[in-house]
Amino acid sequence: MTGIKSWGGYIPRRRMDREAIAQANVWFDGSLRGLARGERSMCNWDEDAITMAVEAGRDAAPLHQRGQLDAVYLGSTTLPFLDRHNAGLACEAMNVAGNVRSMDVAGTQRAGTSALLAGLDAARGGQQVMVIGSDHRRARVGTAMEMLCGDGAAALVLDNEDTAAEFIGSVSLASDFIDHFRTAESEFDYGWEERWIRDEGYLKLIPRAMSELVEKTGIALADITHLIVPSPQARIPASLAKTLGIEADVMVDNLIANCGDTGAAHPLLLLTHTLDTASTGDLIAVVGFGQGVDAMLFRVTEHIGKGQTGRSIGDQLASGVTETNYAKFQTFNGVVDREYGKRAETDTPVRPSAHYRNRHTVNSFIGSSCNACGTIQFPKSNYCVNPDCGQADTQDDYPLSDTGGRVVTFTADRLTFSMDPPSYFGLVEFEGGARANLDFTEVDPDNFDVDTAVSMHFRVKQFDALRGFRSYFWKAAPIQA
Repeated sequence: MTGIKSWGGYIPRRRMDREAIAQANVWFDGSLRGLARGERSMCNWDEDAITMAVEAGRDAAPLHQRGQLDAVYLGSTTLPFLDRHNAGLACEAMNVAGNVRSMDVAGTQRAGTSALLAGLDAARGGQQVMVIGSDHRRARVGTAMEMLCGDGAAALVLDNEDTAAEFIGSVSLASDFIDHFRTAESEFDYGWEERWIRDEGYLKLIPRAMSELVEKTGIALADITHLIVPSPQARIPASLAKTLGIEADVMVDNLIANCGDTGAAHPLLLLTHTLDTASTGDLIAVVGFGQGVDAMLFRVTEHIGKGQTGRSIGDQLASGVTETNYAKFQTFNGVVDREYGKRAETDTPVRPSAHYRNRHTVNSFIGSSCNACGTIQFPKSNYCVNPDCGQADTQDDYPLSDTGGRVVTFTADRLTFSMDPPSYFGLVEFEGGARANLDFTEVDPDNFDVDTAVSMHFRVKQFDALRGFRSYFWKAAPIQA
């Protein structure tokens, strides 16, 4: 039976305190006081929709399973490249085999659910598919959207065997209902009035879709255990429950209080959160809203206990670090024209030919293992670095991205330019003995030292502001308890 075999999600460790946003802006818009509760997830300066997608995909499937995927679909409205295959880059970072089909899905808040429906069609045809929703939500300073949005990603692996949630059916409606829009020329979304969006959009289009879903599947609304309807508006779940004639507790918490609305990723993120605690027999309805509606229904099976392969969404929400520096939040999101100093004025043009030749090292973090003596090394070379071996042409690919390590040496440098000074870099020794000089990210100075355990994370390395290009590489981050 076609359905969801495993799942995972990613919420950035940093959370922006909404009270801090409100305090900086209520002088102009007093209504923001009403939103100054809780916190929203916040990307670090070196995170974006691609890096979060990679985190969620790695969380959803271990390395050996990712190598068996036939397709990867990435849904997002904030992909960093308009004409470069974002899903293809994510595939290489996850060490997915080169003969995988990959696809970017964009242009609507339904990008995540549309990718999921396409993935289910492919899985029904015998393919094993990973579907990822990921969005880095940026908003104009001092708006409600800045308060209510969040950053995050979720990934689902779809298959036909031993699925944890069986796909029962779906309905999709296309409707040019413009609740907001963003063009190629505009930097931020332009939104319309909330009441109109609620009354004419959510409370009319979604009941129509759910009515057709009930008719198509033969399952009554009263039998649904969990109904997922992502929305940044706090009143919509209760209003929709009343309109549909179902109990309010069927509506899944939208995580607005401690995460925020993660856009195209949010239906999948809420689905993974629901699956984390679901029981056999539960019926889960998922709605994607954006210029129409996607509505789909899943039944939880006896394999539900095998589907969670990484950290639960609940654990990630509980382990966040609150940020109260609103200026840092603005800087990380690129919404202010900040003076970075002369040390930041370095021209770093991309060299596509060099990048292509070294893409396995850069994107996939591939080291090597000597098939003569077993020595692990990075980067891969023609000769074994073991002085007792030194043989040529004995190096087999050895991915280090999923290998843990420890800090051997580190430097905290305030002279080198960093978006989040000081710049931390140093030597990491991996399990198996390989060593590499790397940048560190997500460092807490009070709990970081030699011998700190670290894991590897795909992050933005640097920005080429002149050409609008961003480069990626792997960084080491302290393993969070």
